[in-house]
Amino acid sequence: MPALSQNAELNWNLLRTFCVIAEEKSITGAARQLQMSQPSVSLALQKLEEQLDCKLVFRGTRHFALTLRGEKIYQECVEMFRCAERIGTLSEDRNDDEFGELTLNMISRLHSPLIDEALRLYHQRYPSITWRIEVKNSLDIVRQITTEKAGIGVCLLTKQMPTLHCRHLFREEFGIFCGAEHPLFGIEEIYMRALQQEPFVAIDCASDGMGFEPMYLLREGLGLGNRTSGSSRDLEEVRRMLISGLGIGLLPVLTATDDVRAGRLWPLRLVDQPLGADVFLVSSNLSQLTPPEEKFANLIDELLNLYPGMC
Repeated sequence: MPALSQNAELNWNLLRTFCVIAEEKSITGAARQLQMSQPSVSLALQKLEEQLDCKLVFRGTRHFALTLRGEKIYQECVEMFRCAERIGTLSEDRNDDEFGELTLNMISRLHSPLIDEALRLYHQRYPSITWRIEVKNSLDIVRQITTEKAGIGVCLLTKQMPTLHCRHLFREEFGIFCGAEHPLFGIEEIYMRALQQEPFVAIDCASDGMGFEPMYLLREGLGLGNRTSGSSRDLEEVRRMLISGLGIGLLPVLTATDDVRAGRLWPLRLVDQPLGADVFLVSSNLSQLTPPEEKFANLIDELLNLYPGMC
């Protein structure tokens, strides 16, 4: 039989026995270490030498040594078994047992240390799970999860919905803003009735369909937008129109922070009228979460318990 075919049939037990013989420097020591009989150890060595078609050990009554080939093969075996041990160690890391994809539906421009930390820890614990984040408005997130009875999302709601499982994450504060060219720029406090006839810059996606977007509900509840001077589906374009002086408009407070600091926008603070909406992690009541989704929901719960004030 050709040598290559013979080597392809090598038995790991024979190689391990040879390694122990080399380390103990005797058949007797190897038999004791392996808890085998001396004849069995000798037979294993003989079979390995026959398969490799070479002498591995010089041995006599007072002399024991590896041949040159035996020494080289021993070094290879040592490295091979080290690799096997590393494989065994890696197999004990339960993080790598988790595979799959996690799709998270998310509203745009959400500033959240809670979500950021959850993302970081999740990847640290389950590095083999692939992430996909889909940016949608709150209405589309609610509609998709309700229709498909599957998936999870982070969205803004003014109240919890009976058709969804809603985990309250934190409250996002909103404000009414105007640009430096607007006549109300610099006014410290203002009453709502003074704003209701002001030209309003609206976010189109907030008013589509049933109006789940809190900015739409806040606008309607405050009686704003009787005169619309501009609109866009993109929050950045709404911000641009406000800075350019087209009117007043609603923005998340954190979104406008840099512009307020730079003097491009001004917060119109309502007297006794705080504005805000709650951010929820939502999923269907009618189906179970997938394992990756459940792990994310559990991690969110863990962080909320550890850091109740994180938002």
